[in-house]
Amino acid sequence: MRTTLSLDDDVAIKLKRLSKNRSFKSVVNEALRAGLHALETANKEPEIYRTEPVRGNPRIRNLDSIADVIAGVEGDDGR
Repeated sequence: MRTTLSLDDDVAIKLKRLSKNRSFKSVVNEALRAGLHALETANKEPEIYRTEPVRGNPRIRNLDSIADVIAGVEGDDGR
């Protein structure tokens, strides 16, 4: 689709700087796609992550000592 756009000077300068090795058209399209994607995703509510609690190991009563934790999980032979 052909259309005419009036770009602000700062935007035109940045687009021209980015289009050194590519066509101006491809840089403008890429920038518009990225901007549109950002606008579409900015309006969505963030996904809420939830974790489900799990029952702890009843043999582990104290998490202050890693040696005690390992002994509780692997048995006293793990020491």
